[in-house]
Amino acid sequence: MRLMAVDSTSGREGEVIAQAEQLLRELGWRTTRIPVTPGRDNLLATSDNAPLVTLSTHLDTVPPYIAPRRDAGRLHGRGACDAKGIAAAMIVAAGKLRDAGMPVALLFVVGEETTHDGAHAANRFATSSRVLINGEPTENRLALGTKGAVRLRVRTTGRAAHSAYPHLGDSATERLVALLATLPALELPHDEVLGATTVNIGSLSGGVADNVIAPWAEARLMARLVGPVDETLARFMRWADGRADIDVGETVPAVRLTSIAGFETDVVAYATDVPNLSTWGTPYLLGPGTIHVAHTDDESVGIDELEDAVGLYVKLAMAAGDRVRG
Repeated sequence: MRLMAVDSTSGREGEVIAQAEQLLRELGWRTTRIPVTPGRDNLLATSDNAPLVTLSTHLDTVPPYIAPRRDAGRLHGRGACDAKGIAAAMIVAAGKLRDAGMPVALLFVVGEETTHDGAHAANRFATSSRVLINGEPTENRLALGTKGAVRLRVRTTGRAAHSAYPHLGDSATERLVALLATLPALELPHDEVLGATTVNIGSLSGGVADNVIAPWAEARLMARLVGPVDETLARFMRWADGRADIDVGETVPAVRLTSIAGFETDVVAYATDVPNLSTWGTPYLLGPGTIHVAHTDDESVGIDELEDAVGLYVKLAMAAGDRVRG
């Protein structure tokens, strides 16, 4: 609960990184900060040996901050499963691996919930790591793949006029609503493992007043990707077909992941930092908790799930380490 007691909403991770650094030093780890932006750093913890395996997750969270509490075998609060509870399980697992002689590191990044800038910064950092075990809530199953994601801003323009004389104007909101109504019919890529591309209309805005024909309107979308990014974006551009301008924001590609015998497996529909940590070794994705309560007011994780995750991280690190050693 020490890390959860700190508000680390994306962009304000400075204090939680400081708390994590103090904790890891108390446990005998060497720490290195990897600068991201002013006042924001990733945290790398290593032992005496150059790491073969790195356990990694993110310490930023979505808003709003929810203070931690524990009851009836569950840990509640922001970051319980996404992903400070995971970080705690990784710290315990890394200690066990270190004691067993495994060259292991811990990498805690910032910015995962927004622009993935922490992962991008970490990927520029020189490392000997050959295995990356990334932590997200997978219900302690080894993920076989993750969908990607792309943020889109769809904007229409019109002409302002007095609303009593709509024929003198051109309503951008009407244009946008009509365009969005055709979105369910848009054919998007489907993958036999990852499933269907999905699109969320996250927010709508536009116009200046209820008595003015709207001169502009905007929708913010997020598409969960299962196929090539360029192909999916091309389909969106053809869909807009001059009826709207589309600005493409942060993009994370879909990823197929490696499996190891002896683990339950699953496929997850969310995007992760994995594609942006490509220099840290062969990636695996596993973590306690369910994504279905992440980002909600009821975020929580079972204490037993966290305890099980410790053993699973040790088992996975040993097996993955043996695999790359040959």
